[in-house]
Order: sequence, then structure tokens, then C-alpha cells
Amino acid sequence: MELLGAERIRSQAQSILDTAGLTGSILVRDLASGVEVGINPDDSFPMASLVKLPLAGALLSAADNGVLDLGATVRLDPATATPGPTGLCRFRYPTTVAVADLLYLAIAISDDTAADSLFSVVPPSSVRAWLDSLDIRSELFIRHPISDIYRSIADRVNPADMEVLHRLIVDAAMSGSDSPLPQLNRRHANNGSARGFVDLLGALWSADSAISATTRSAVRELLGLNVFRHRLAPEFTSERMRWFSKTGSFMNLRHEVGVVEHASGRVIAVAVLTRSSVPAIAQPAAEAAMGRAARVLHDQVLAAM
Repeated sequence: MELLGAERIRSQAQSILDTAGLTGSILVRDLASGVEVGINPDDSFPMASLVKLPLAGALLSAADNGVLDLGATVRLDPATATPGPTGLCRFRYPTTVAVADLLYLAIAISDDTAADSLFSVVPPSSVRAWLDSLDIRSELFIRHPISDIYRSIADRVNPADMEVLHRLIVDAAMSGSDSPLPQLNRRHANNGSARGFVDLLGALWSADSAISATTRSAVRELLGLNVFRHRLAPEFTSERMRWFSKTGSFMNLRHEVGVVEHASGRVIAVAVLTRSSVPAIAQPAAEAAMGRAARVLHDQVLAAM
């Protein structure tokens, strides 16, 4: 249900993104009434670490159905770890970790090695099948583990040339050309839209969805443990609001999707997927702009009822 007066609100939020050099797909929806407003909510973006959200749902559903044991352990070798800044990606010695703990690391600190270890247990095809079982009409495509992106980089550039690759990725995105990395192109990427993620969040918060209560509760708990709180969280965290979310970042991609639970009982899903026109990793103004744009849309949805 489209929000009345949505065009004015969209224009205000779009101006915030434009000033920060961002293009984006945003959708804010009241999960009870269905009232929503967005900016290009059906535009598709490479997911980056947002892929860990459907991975978590598929894995926990499999455990709930007795297909796998969350207490089973996985042996990890740093020699085959996925590159990344957090958790197991930085380990120097072999270790053994339980599946449930790998899932915590993948969601709470966005550990790419943990996520790829889980993809060895629940492959991308199984995650796709789980999404299909939910009958979510919006597009969420899971095609590859995270490590494929880094293998693709290693095949193309030396570490010293990463800044050049970043510029080429930005230039391709801004011109509408194919990216130099196949995993960032629509036909090869893990792709999703704001609408797709809001639909998934709606299913995770709805007692009427095809997802079991056990799985819904477990995913929500994990999203509440997310330690990355520099994008949307400052706008959606207070004594009267609780924020559950997952972030995703890669090169010029900055995403966050989540649900804000109000003390009043209102539950509103928010998804912000963006692409920056600036080839820089550190862009605090862009991070803040994502939150401000989302909050403008959120406040209008909140005021609609």
C-alpha cells in the first residue's frame, strides 16, 4: 500500500542520497498495515554480506527440520580462509568451530570465513530453494559463496592495484557497463532489491509465514546482536526503539536491512541498498546519509497510522 504524499517524501530522501554521492534502492514498510514508501525499491544490487541473512534463514530452517546439527563442528584452516577484516578471517592457526557459533560470527560480526564455511554445509542452491519455498515474489538471487569474489579479484589484479580496481568498478557502475568483476554483474551476482529484503524481513517477523517460529526467533535474535551500528542504527536506536539488522559492504556498495520495533508495538522494516560514485572505502558522510534518508521515509510511514 503506497503512502499518501509519497512523492514529496521520496524527493527529500533522494536529495540526501544525491548530496552524499549515492544511488540506492530503499523501502520502508509497516509490517502490520503494509503501508510503505520507497526509492527505486525494485532496483537490484549485488548483496555483498546481506547474503548472510538468507543463508541464516536456510541453515536454521534445515536445523529445525532435523537435516543438520547446529552443534556439529567444522575444521577451519587459515590457508583456505576467505579474506576479510573480522573474526576467523584473521585467525593464524587451524581451529574447530560449531555450526551455531559460525552462524553467530557470520551475522554479528559479518565474518566472511564463517559464512563461507556455512555455505559448505548449506550451499547456495539450498538457500535459493529455501527462498523459493517462502513464495517471496520479489527477486533475491543467491548464486555463489563470498570467496568467489575474492578469487575473481586475485585472478585480475595484484594487491597494489586495488585502488585502480575500485575506480574501474565505480566507473562501470556509473556508466551502466559490465563490472570488471563478474560477481558484481546482474547475471552472476548474489542480487537483491530493497523490496526483496523487506519481504524476507516481513516473513521473519510474521506469525503467518512459512518460516517456523523457532527459526524466526533465532534469526531475529542474531540480527539483534549485529555489532555494526554506524549506518542505520543511530537513526533507529533509542529507549523506545530496538533495531535488528544486517549490513553489507564491498568496494562502492553500502547496504543495511533491518526491522525497528517500537515500544508502541509498531514494527517497521527498512532496507537500504546503495552504490557510491566515490571510489573510497572510508565515507562516513555516506554512511550517515543512508540513515537520514531511511529515517525520513520511516517517519512518514510511522505518521500514516
